[in-house]
Amino acid sequence: MAENTSAELTIREVAAPKASGVRGILRTLGIFGRQNPLAAISGLVLLAIVIVAIASPLVAPYHPIDDTDYSQIRKGPAASHLLGTDDIGRDVLSRIIYGARVSLFVAFVAVAIGDIFGAMWGVASGYLGGKFDIYSQRFLELLLSFPTLILAMVLLLGLGAGITTVIIAIAITRIPLTVRVIRSVVLGVKENTYVEAARAVGCSNLRIMAVHIAPQCFAPWLILVTAHLGSVIILEATLGFLGVGIPLPTATWGNALGGSVAAVMIPKWWLVVFPGIAITITVLSFNLFGDGVRDALDPKLRGRV
Repeated sequence: MAENTSAELTIREVAAPKASGVRGILRTLGIFGRQNPLAAISGLVLLAIVIVAIASPLVAPYHPIDDTDYSQIRKGPAASHLLGTDDIGRDVLSRIIYGARVSLFVAFVAVAIGDIFGAMWGVASGYLGGKFDIYSQRFLELLLSFPTLILAMVLLLGLGAGITTVIIAIAITRIPLTVRVIRSVVLGVKENTYVEAARAVGCSNLRIMAVHIAPQCFAPWLILVTAHLGSVIILEATLGFLGVGIPLPTATWGNALGGSVAAVMIPKWWLVVFPGIAITITVLSFNLFGDGVRDALDPKLRGRV
């Protein structure tokens, strides 16, 4: 009897963390939704956009490149083409849906590369200091002296056109601000007692940076990521609009705007309005969701001391 009781207790102890983990996540999401419903709604909108982008071959009514109907060139919204057609008879809705997949992929990968590299650079620069920090800051000041759009265009002119080069160019533009923000956090964190204790027991600089300092930078880094995602979508769309981004005929939101303007000086309204609405909703959702994440992670903004 005692053995059965102990076995039941063991099973409960093993199962409890899993159950509490799921309940804890749901409880955290519920609290986040109640405290900032606008950010929660924005998160749901972003989730829906990502799902539609991933399932674009199943959701889009037409192929964005191959399905052209020359008898329906520049036709307005109708039952057969809900958002109208472009200058060579392609379905605007399908190009927006497929464009979401490309634009979001570029945004997520570019931000991941730029912000991860920038965070590691910022941690090293803030903790190590010395000549490494001085030379790093001077180089970052050089990058920051260029407007973001101009810097991206210069990099693309040197690297050439293509999705990979666009991602690299945009990622480089994300690095300077990330390094600056993370470095400022590290300058305060490295003076804490537990960091001095780690040095006293003989921990290497790499271990101190990875174990004791980097985790303290996660909250500001996450806020940077959510803020950068919205700005990167605008940057990619601007590069496509100017004709130096991802080359045609690939469907992106920037190409949807730029292609219609390049074809005629005064394009039909649906060729500008609907891609613009898609960009606006996505960027606004990222910004509102980022504000909610910032409020949730900052104790002062939650009303705590």
